[in-house]
Amino acid sequence: MIHLKLFVTSLFSVLTMMVTFSTFADEAPVKAPVEVYWEDLVPEGFNELVTPSVQHNGEMSQLQPDAPVVDTFDGKRVKIPGFVVPLEGTAELTTEFLLVPYFGACIHVPPPPSNQIVYVKFEEGVRIDNIYDAIWVTGELSTDGWKGDIASVGYRLKGEAVEGF
Repeated sequence: MIHLKLFVTSLFSVLTMMVTFSTFADEAPVKAPVEVYWEDLVPEGFNELVTPSVQHNGEMSQLQPDAPVVDTFDGKRVKIPGFVVPLEGTAELTTEFLLVPYFGACIHVPPPPSNQIVYVKFEEGVRIDNIYDAIWVTGELSTDGWKGDIASVGYRLKGEAVEGF
């Protein structure tokens, strides 16, 4: 009788583990995002024009609003560093922003070429503690572009996470 109890208990344990492992096997592991840097978003041979000196009349025209983009990362989950130019949200959560390669782009100096700006959208919003600090943004990148009052943008990113640089 003791051997039968032990056998049934062991059999039940083995079956439970098999069901558990098969459940985990059905779930696809989340791939780590590809780290992308600003130079990766510029096509080879693209001639980035020199940004003109700051205009003191308040005019800040974008020098290359239709710069070509790179398709390599289109539809890929990426992680890219940059600075935030807030567009939409509340005091606590930002839902839309431009990610730019250097602080002050689109605010204090003219916008960089469109292939050096990423429009980022977080459906639920994300906390941005300090817009003066560089951050990493993770999400799915697209070459769909975006146009706004501030600048024309070459890339969109469906935001998943933000972390300090």
